[in-house]
Amino acid sequence: MPSPPTILDAIDSPAIWGGWFHRPQTWRPWRTFLSCLFGLPLDAAGMELFRQCTGRTVPPPGGFLEAWLVCGRRAGKSFTLALIAVYLAVFRDWRPYLSPGEIGTIKIIATDRRQARVIHRYCRALLVKVPAFAQLVDRETDDEIALNNSITLEIQTASFRSVRGFTLIAALLDELAFWPHDEASANPDAEIIAALRPAMATIPGAMFLAASSPYARRGALYDAYRRYHGQDDAPALVWRAPTRTMNSTVPQRVIDDELERDPAKASAEYMAEFRSDIESFISREVADAAVVLGRYELPRVSGVTYRAFVDASGGSGSDSMTLGIAHRNQDGTVVLDLIRERRPPFSPEAVTNEFAGVVKGYGITKCSGDRYAGEWPREQFRKNGISYETSDKAKSDIYSECLPLLNSGKIELLDHPRLITQLCGLERKTARSGRDSIDHAPGAHDDNINAAAGSLLLASHHVPTMILKPDQLRKFTVQPRDRFSQYQPGAMSGRDRFARSR
Repeated sequence: MPSPPTILDAIDSPAIWGGWFHRPQTWRPWRTFLSCLFGLPLDAAGMELFRQCTGRTVPPPGGFLEAWLVCGRRAGKSFTLALIAVYLAVFRDWRPYLSPGEIGTIKIIATDRRQARVIHRYCRALLVKVPAFAQLVDRETDDEIALNNSITLEIQTASFRSVRGFTLIAALLDELAFWPHDEASANPDAEIIAALRPAMATIPGAMFLAASSPYARRGALYDAYRRYHGQDDAPALVWRAPTRTMNSTVPQRVIDDELERDPAKASAEYMAEFRSDIESFISREVADAAVVLGRYELPRVSGVTYRAFVDASGGSGSDSMTLGIAHRNQDGTVVLDLIRERRPPFSPEAVTNEFAGVVKGYGITKCSGDRYAGEWPREQFRKNGISYETSDKAKSDIYSECLPLLNSGKIELLDHPRLITQLCGLERKTARSGRDSIDHAPGAHDDNINAAAGSLLLASHHVPTMILKPDQLRKFTVQPRDRFSQYQPGAMSGRDRFARSR
């Protein structure tokens, strides 16, 4: 039986994908990468590019089963991932490693389905536009392409639960730098990768491929870059290259304009440099120390003055509408009493009516909020007898002023996973002017923490006349959930537990 063609043979063949690569010179860098990945020989120019992009001296024989692509935008990495996926699906015989009835799956994973479908569309075109491959397509939906050789290409969002139960012959992770990375997230990148590896363990030759333009100096992509790049004995290939190194058709003037407009952002997006101007706003330890485990909401106590803050939303986009209520004790501790969230789609008028009722229940006659939608929030809350005042502080300033309170242990937060995830996901960025700004990461949200921080900051400025005694708070604190079973129940704050453990 003749051996199958190499991936470069398939690229060069007019009967396969030759028509897609009609400008060979522009594809030479990607041919070099594919040669390194699959253990094919390199010429002198290819060897020089290999050293430039990997920091290694020579490629190991036999290629790699794991690769991390750190490339600028428009470099062609998504198409290259799709090309590798289809090559593995069509030209490799995986049946000896599959049990009767078992399906080998190529998972295409991204932060959302829209992003994953970019590679999915490339895969579909590479299959159906080649007559010999089109005959292999047995079933096709928006989320998968099933072939009659027991291989399925399937897209999914980044979830560690969704990768379990599959037999994987390849995993393609797109734009990994923009996945959630903190352990507070429901689906941190490390958890997803850890769930993928066992699904590939029984398939010899299964490939793990991650690609992204770089972002902050954290997360799985940066960890792989720091661990493997420039290491001749590393088991994984890390290929870092600017946009024009891999795709010379991108005009240099476009990159120059972006570098002039925002050097830090453009250096990441086009020059493939991890950003040094972004850092986490708050550490996980500080956030955990502020949480009172088992406390989900505190009811109104007579004699206590409460403050409310609303993060409004129109109800049809991706942003939630949230409400935070907080108070300050005489000892200076600021307590978050309530956080409410309504996720879209929803009726803004109905949610405003609901939130107004909650606000009234705490004896509050006026609340604050951001400048969303001009007069609309004022009018809607006014109809319900609540005065709505626009905050004179931007949310970045609100976060910044809450930080000393958090670091000093003067804030008590509710046991609210989404709230803590958003708090830990905030990023501090430094502009060229030297001014810091604090905001959520790309693709993330800060609706809950915005409402919470706004109410906490308002409450911190109030001088209370009554303090809630410990026994008053304790009766509203319930047994912690199973995931916190290692901690003692009660109203002890995370900061106290942390101090005792030292």
